[in-house]
Amino acid sequence: MEASELQVNTTINKMAEANLEAGFEVGQRVQSLEKGPKKIGAVKYLGPVQGYEGIWAGVDWDDGEGRHSGIVNGVRYFDAAGEKSASFVRLHSLSKGITFLEALLRRYKGDSISKEEQDEMYVLSSSQKRVSIELVGVTEIQERQMHLENLLHVSLEYTGVSSPGSIQEISGLLPQLEELDLRGNLLPDLQALGLVCEQLPALRVLDLSDSRMKIRSDLLPMFSNLRTLVLNNCGIAWEQVEKLKESLPTIEELHLGGNKLRTIEPSVEESSFGSVSSPSTFVQGFDSLRLLSLEGNEIESWEEIVKLSHLARLEQLHLNKNMIKHVFYPQYPILDHSSLNRIESPNVLHKPFKNLRCLLLGGNKIEDWASLDALNNFPSLMEVRLSDNPISDPTKGGASRYILIARLSKIVMLNGSEVKLRERKDSEIRYLRLVMTTRQGKSQEEILQQHPRFSELKALHDVPDENLQVGVTGPQKMVAGLILTTLTYVGISHGEKAPITKKLPATTTVGKLKMLCEGFFKLKPTKQRLFLKEEDAPIPTPLNDDMETLVDLGIGANGGSILVDEIDNKL
Repeated sequence: MEASELQVNTTINKMAEANLEAGFEVGQRVQSLEKGPKKIGAVKYLGPVQGYEGIWAGVDWDDGEGRHSGIVNGVRYFDAAGEKSASFVRLHSLSKGITFLEALLRRYKGDSISKEEQDEMYVLSSSQKRVSIELVGVTEIQERQMHLENLLHVSLEYTGVSSPGSIQEISGLLPQLEELDLRGNLLPDLQALGLVCEQLPALRVLDLSDSRMKIRSDLLPMFSNLRTLVLNNCGIAWEQVEKLKESLPTIEELHLGGNKLRTIEPSVEESSFGSVSSPSTFVQGFDSLRLLSLEGNEIESWEEIVKLSHLARLEQLHLNKNMIKHVFYPQYPILDHSSLNRIESPNVLHKPFKNLRCLLLGGNKIEDWASLDALNNFPSLMEVRLSDNPISDPTKGGASRYILIARLSKIVMLNGSEVKLRERKDSEIRYLRLVMTTRQGKSQEEILQQHPRFSELKALHDVPDENLQVGVTGPQKMVAGLILTTLTYVGISHGEKAPITKKLPATTTVGKLKMLCEGFFKLKPTKQRLFLKEEDAPIPTPLNDDMETLVDLGIGANGGSILVDEIDNKL
């Protein structure tokens, strides 16, 4: 042990009595009393700091925003989670929290707006004097909130709840409470939380985001009636999620966002013989779980997600903002080898993701067509989010919305927007034309490999083979040649103008078309809105992607018609 560390440890013992008087101890959850956003952390050190007077608390902050890693002036006082996640603060700048009962009574029995908050509610007059703001209806709201027995929703976020308080006094106070918001609490473990929840018979929704609680499998409380549990930004690992499983027999929604999860490790199950245990390949239990959110984590491999494929009732899986690059549908049937030890079912077969209807994959790194086409194999999938992926970004070689719709046969909701029957039909026909105009030199096998739905769509929309054959040589020449394109101005500010017909390269983009229209119609590109007019479509198709080419638009050898409208900035 270094001399500096020995000196620190020796001094700690001398300060123990003072520490106890202050009511703080190492490992305790605390909240900063300084102005600004509430900061929460754990005390990692109590004692002197060389070169400074008095007692200091070394706190490792949950948000990772501190000044050091536990080392000051070359002396290590404790190990912090990050290089700059910790700082030393005076004890009077920290709160060790209050009881659940205190927080409840302060917010709902006392003034719901503190004096400090009232002082900050003002506007400046013309003479720069403060004029207080009076909120209309505050009195009525406060009167309703004071009747605790009628409350259905209680919000105690960041109030510093660190212990239950008197269980006898909590009992019966909130008989109808259904939703409880305890974000940013200071409770040390789930046992303390369980003491509170036991007194809330109607509780269905619990939000514990931005909290850090120990989860011990030997002392887990039972949350028998809970339907929704939110554990976002709690620093929780999947191992802890597995421990929670038995405490949540009726859970339907589980939110685990922002926990830096990279892997999903199913628990080890004991065999029927009681002597042999084997790790399960798939997550088991959670028999009532319908929605699982893993947004904002660090999952890269789809293999990890496949471990969730046996959750029989899972309907929604939220995976936005991870690092997933590839998606596939697991080979069916799947045999869970951990079940081979079970005498009652030696061959348990599962259809993967059999009830999954919503899959959110926005903000990942998916860029291959195979991943997109694989979504058709999910038996119940109807809603998908693919925004902010390379596959859906035309500027990075991805696909426009109509291509995504055409390749995804069962999707009725894409990127948060409904796919109506008319849009689907138009998208599929437009996609067919695109395939027909870009299949130069490709065999039928190559076409079907690159466009798995081609034959299906051809039959669905009654496009005969001879029609395709007519376009074989035409489009092949057209891709490398010119397309007859008619540009028609339909705006009103420049008066009536005659249509202009030009032979344009097949690779001409929408952005290039706008530049040409500027010369033809004296209208800046930023003022233009272009539409594709198709004979079989009652409504023109807006051209919103400047990177799409004439070929991408599905314009065939017979040419196409583009409508040029003017954007009215006054609307």
